[in-house]
Amino acid sequence: MNNSIPSSSVEKVTAITNARIFDGEKVIEARSIVIEGETIIAVGGDVPADAAIIDAEGATLLPGLIDAHVHTSVGGLRDALNFGVTTELEMNGDFTGRGRAIQLKNADDVADVRSAGTAITAPGGHPDELLPDGDEIPEFVLKELAKLSDEDREAMLAAYAHDHEEVPQVTTVEEAIKHVHTQVDNGADYIKIMIEEGTVMGAPGLPVLSDEILKAAVEEAHKSGKIVIAHVLTAHSSQTAIDLGVDGLGHLFIDRPGYTPELVQTIADSGAFVTPCLVLNSSILGNPASELANDPRVHSKLSPEWMDILNSSFNTFPQGNLENSFKNVMDLHKAGVDILVGTDVAPVPVPNLGGLAHGASVHHELQLLVKAGFTPIEALQSATSKPARRFGLTDRGRIAEGARADLVLVDGDPTTHISDTLSIKAVWFKGAQKRS
Repeated sequence: MNNSIPSSSVEKVTAITNARIFDGEKVIEARSIVIEGETIIAVGGDVPADAAIIDAEGATLLPGLIDAHVHTSVGGLRDALNFGVTTELEMNGDFTGRGRAIQLKNADDVADVRSAGTAITAPGGHPDELLPDGDEIPEFVLKELAKLSDEDREAMLAAYAHDHEEVPQVTTVEEAIKHVHTQVDNGADYIKIMIEEGTVMGAPGLPVLSDEILKAAVEEAHKSGKIVIAHVLTAHSSQTAIDLGVDGLGHLFIDRPGYTPELVQTIADSGAFVTPCLVLNSSILGNPASELANDPRVHSKLSPEWMDILNSSFNTFPQGNLENSFKNVMDLHKAGVDILVGTDVAPVPVPNLGGLAHGASVHHELQLLVKAGFTPIEALQSATSKPARRFGLTDRGRIAEGARADLVLVDGDPTTHISDTLSIKAVWFKGAQKRS
């Protein structure tokens, strides 16, 4: 092989060689890639003479992982990147386009993020039941703020204030339409609606907006070119969301009624995707993520506060059965529904929101999908190419010429043994190798 191809660019050129490559869809024959600047410029072929060589013998190269359901913070984005999660998709929070400009202008070594802004919910509706009473900033948030530099703290509070200063209360069709416009003006990348009456969350009787109001919000979002994701946790609310015309379900229904086959077919026929967040369902049922927490590949990268969270659980619906969630997700998968990896992790360590942590829980979700019946390759597709495609992130989620060089190199072969995703050797974000 001729290894003397010159590189004319002044940008740094890196070649990762001798790797097994999962390109986002499948394992490919090529064993090397070349990165120039932020971009993959070659998959296979000869290596430029001036390239810095990284010999990846015995390792597997993956696209950067994508968490399709989070609530995040600068610290959360940093933890995510440590675990090879190069993109987080926020489903209720302050990282809209304007929020990113305020909070991330001086942040480096963090994952990329997209956001729905503030979700559409009824006054007093979900997620109010998870938060302390009153308008004060909760103590657990104040603790996290205290750890930040003055500049980062001011940026976080400024982003929160900006994204929330004009958020209308939603009680009518007109207010729902105004809310959508506010989120779009703030730079929301998509829109989120809440359909949660509270039983699964241990708070039955939560207020939920009428179908008429929610449908108006969905239609207005679509007029603005935004997809809509619905928070749902039951079969009934999932059916409602599909009837409203949403593009994705942000959770997997935790029950399994007799009409589940009809519901699965309805979801498949609609073309909607599902982000099951099996890690959340497991936590809601009372299962802590202690096995994950005890893995040295995990606890070496997380703070004691996040370790405590992993070793606890929501435990709001202990009467449920995780096997139902496994059957539901497999039924959807077999019906051709796009299944995306997501976690629903909180922005900071919150005592009552246990079992989840940024980055680490993506690997747990992959393991649970395989336990449910996915092949390892199918699970990896759900954390790479599928979320990239469904959220219009055309520059990532795959290893291909011209794609952004968001990459994870792991020891072993996660296309056979999914747990090997945690054996991280190196992470590249926009072509730059992250320093441990």
